[in-house]
Amino acid sequence: MSDKKYIKPEYYYNRELSWLEFDGRCLSEAQDESIPLFERIKFLSITASNLDEFFMVRVASLKDQVHAGYKKKDIAGMTSEEQLEAINDRTHSFMEAQYRTLNDNLIPNLKKNGLRVLTSFEQLNEEQGKYVDDYFKMNVYPVLTPMAVDSSRPFPLVRNKTLNIAALVIDKDNGEDYELATVQVPSVLDRIVKLPESKEGVTDIILLEEIIERNLDKLFLNYEVKCAFPYRVMRNADFTIDEEGAEDLLFEIEKSLKLRQWGEVIRLEIASDVDKKLLKLLKKELSVMDEDVYRINGPLDLTFLMKVNGMSGFDHLKYDKWIPKQPAMIDPEDNLFDQIRNHDILMQHPYESFDPVVNFVRLASKDPNVLAIKQTLYRVSGNSPIIAALASAAENGKQVSVLVELKARFDEENNIIWARKLEQAGCHVIYGLKGLKTHSKITLVVRREDDGIRRYVHLGTGNYNDSTAKLYTDMGLFTASELIGEDATAVFNMLSGYSEPPFWNKLTCAPIWLRDRFIRLIEREKKHAEEGKKARIVAKLNSLCDRGIIAALYEASSAGVKIDLIVRGICSLKVGIPEVSDNITVRSIVGNFLEHSRIYYFYNEGHEDVFMASADWMPRNLDRRVEIMFPIEDENLKDYAIHVLQVELADNVKAHIMQPDGSYVKPDRGDNEPVNSQETFCEEANKSNMKDVDVKPDRVFIPIEADSEQE
Repeated sequence: MSDKKYIKPEYYYNRELSWLEFDGRCLSEAQDESIPLFERIKFLSITASNLDEFFMVRVASLKDQVHAGYKKKDIAGMTSEEQLEAINDRTHSFMEAQYRTLNDNLIPNLKKNGLRVLTSFEQLNEEQGKYVDDYFKMNVYPVLTPMAVDSSRPFPLVRNKTLNIAALVIDKDNGEDYELATVQVPSVLDRIVKLPESKEGVTDIILLEEIIERNLDKLFLNYEVKCAFPYRVMRNADFTIDEEGAEDLLFEIEKSLKLRQWGEVIRLEIASDVDKKLLKLLKKELSVMDEDVYRINGPLDLTFLMKVNGMSGFDHLKYDKWIPKQPAMIDPEDNLFDQIRNHDILMQHPYESFDPVVNFVRLASKDPNVLAIKQTLYRVSGNSPIIAALASAAENGKQVSVLVELKARFDEENNIIWARKLEQAGCHVIYGLKGLKTHSKITLVVRREDDGIRRYVHLGTGNYNDSTAKLYTDMGLFTASELIGEDATAVFNMLSGYSEPPFWNKLTCAPIWLRDRFIRLIEREKKHAEEGKKARIVAKLNSLCDRGIIAALYEASSAGVKIDLIVRGICSLKVGIPEVSDNITVRSIVGNFLEHSRIYYFYNEGHEDVFMASADWMPRNLDRRVEIMFPIEDENLKDYAIHVLQVELADNVKAHIMQPDGSYVKPDRGDNEPVNSQETFCEEANKSNMKDVDVKPDRVFIPIEADSEQE
């Protein structure tokens, strides 16, 4: 970077604290009374799930750095110790806000709407008490393994994220000091227990741990139970693999997966009114420091609320279920290969169905003219139709090469299963490049046709996962472009044979070429602004924390480039720094679907370059992963991609606008019509049909260079 003034620590936010800001935006959705009640409890569940992963990976990594004596500061000038201290402060207050939202708002509102969540067995009436005691005897008792702790019986290993009940017990015969005992709440049983229908027509539910706690004396017959409290531990799940010494990568990863269950305890959650002696014993046995103890005023592990969200009989308290529509540019009655050969096809999921992507692989697996199928897989669904189609293709004699990324965090076990299934079917399975994750989303189909060999390519911003494609917003491109086809072949040759191509036609790949390409694109806009020309950058992505990219954006902003960023999660860039980021806005959209697509726009003197990618602007994406960026060159498709950005920039319902202090606020709509970008895209998908392919009157295109109102 030419000017070091743009890399001052005070110009950057810490990525971990920025992530907690994102979870705060999810929490604000749980608190928004304009949202249907069951959608709000879903958002509260999401905040808990997010926080779990944050601790297992990010907090765990920081603790590892502290243990290793790592003193280097991050881009915001914070050491690992300082980051952990700030995270602890922020997380304690965040979890207090979670439970205020649950106890003061959601549970009372659920009760008003006919669903009582009994948070203690003491709330049971006599009839319900008899029911849960019988339920315990018949269904729960046979599964439990109570464990007393004494000199001959050490404290058991408590697995990561499991829910347990700790108790202080005393031997009835000798009456010695109280001892510690523990029992795991079995995950094989439903945590939510529905009680018999009440006379008022209200549905009552209670959590399994409350039923166990009520009947704890039946587990320790020779003991008196003084007190009992649920607890839960979070362990370090951020393992690394020594790929240099790993002859069998599958075996090494399988071995490391087991370690994830027994890593260092980095968080202990326990009831806020826990007995002091019991807590002291637990902290000693689990080697937990005071700052890592989180006292909870309510049920532990709020992810159970996702199960509540799925209960039947409450559809009136949810959004209408969205059913993805047939993509406007695809006629299901016509041959898909013919349509791709005639014109590029751009799809936006989940507004448009992911089925054509599945059908693309399925059709290729059966087509006698298809010679080869090559695909990268990062995360796939539990019962993936794409895996089945690839296996079928190999069995049909086609050349099938699949890169299965074994190092996709928390999907390692799933991907090992798929890798073995594909190998058994005769596919050539690749496990990626040493030291890198392969995060790119690309499928190549090689087909023999009358005029020779033709390559059909699918490129996407999201995973080949038919389940999450209904929940995540992503873009996908089908093309038969000869130049992109050549590049796609080069990608797979690079992955399987470690051969770097001498040049790329259209695609740009990380980790070697993508960072430089982005920097050049940003600097080109800066140069145009310095020459007095109109200059504009719009980027939609998941995370922005790469210092080199941010510094380049600061330089461009200082030169007069207008920059609008739509960043769902982490954003280490600061807005509103005088003469540095005056021309930059940042917004985050948190809605019914998870924003996941990556779209990059550069005005380029009116030529308007639009790219899509699997990569965010993060060091890991640019330096440590195999990623692909691809251009959108068809003018109709480019117009639509720009339209997507324009609608999201106009969103004043689900958008949160970054402030100079790093906080986010919802825009003040004033007298303006509400614009919910996700609802807009749903409405457009409902209206689209095949007649709209060439001219889409329902997709109003507003040139992105026109200044939009900024809050």
